[in-house]
Amino acid sequence: MASKRGKQTVRDMFLSMLVITAVAGVVYIFIPHDDKANPVKAVDYRVELTTARRAAPYPVAAPAGLPEGWKATSVSYRGHNGAGWHLGYLDPDDRYVAVEQSTAPAKKYVPEVSRDAKNTGRTRDVAGQAWEVWEGPKYDALVLHAEDVTTVVTGSAPTERLVEMAAALETAPVASAGPTTAPAAS
Repeated sequence: MASKRGKQTVRDMFLSMLVITAVAGVVYIFIPHDDKANPVKAVDYRVELTTARRAAPYPVAAPAGLPEGWKATSVSYRGHNGAGWHLGYLDPDDRYVAVEQSTAPAKKYVPEVSRDAKNTGRTRDVAGQAWEVWEGPKYDALVLHAEDVTTVVTGSAPTERLVEMAAALETAPVASAGPTTAPAAS
């Protein structure tokens, strides 16, 4: 009788696994899922931008007039330990571009936000301003030093996309509707 009980236990376990697998398969088939959906959601950063512009001790930069396809994905402002502004984007090719500003010492701040990029010693003229060109293993960056603030445009996007973002930066609200998230390409 003992040997019969052991065979029933293994058989019951096998049947239970078969039933569980069948139920999981049915659930998978009938629950909608979109494998092509982009998991990154666009954010509207207008409120945070207005708040940061009121609180920051420097003119806060945000893009205006970016072409269609750019999507804002993250935003933050911290008013302590180097008053920092962050605005993250995906470019039309889904590459990351961020605008970072801070009053923290540039020597420490720039490598931190650019993931250890190094100054190449070259500059790039963007909208009449000389931006330092930094290159790194993960991110490249364009860096602009102004009185009491360092602005960094960094990310995994090609340099031309970083230049496009830097050229679109404005430090005053747009007179019309203000900055908005650019609609994603359909």
